[in-house]
Amino acid sequence: QVQLVESGGGLVQAGGSLSLSCAASGRTFTNYAMGWFRQAPGKEREFVAAIKRNGDNTYYASFVKGRFTISRDNAKNTVSLQMNSLKPEDTAVYYCAADRRIGALSIRPYEYDYWGQGTQVTVSS
Repeated sequence: QVQLVESGGGLVQAGGSLSLSCAASGRTFTNYAMGWFRQAPGKEREFVAAIKRNGDNTYYASFVKGRFTISRDNAKNTVSLQMNSLKPEDTAVYYCAADRRIGALSIRPYEYDYWGQGTQVTVSS
């Protein structure tokens, strides 16, 4: 079992920045690829970014490429999402998730094994 706790959400004006963090506990953090997803009201959960176990490879949804950066600190068991140039359409609950499959870098929510409770990000226009 892996426990994931997100933090760092909040209210920001369009064009601003936020940094989300996800703290993991319970199992060996380096056994998991990590992902960030988001879900806006009335919409399905969608992929944002993912990072491999050792952090040597990342993947982004096209709509955040160049604005968001995913990173991980395996010594601190954390994964972060730096979000710049935020837009009102980025408003959503953001979730981190853990994927135990070797070599994983998935965009599919159902392939992730553990999820955090989410943190709200609201971008005002």
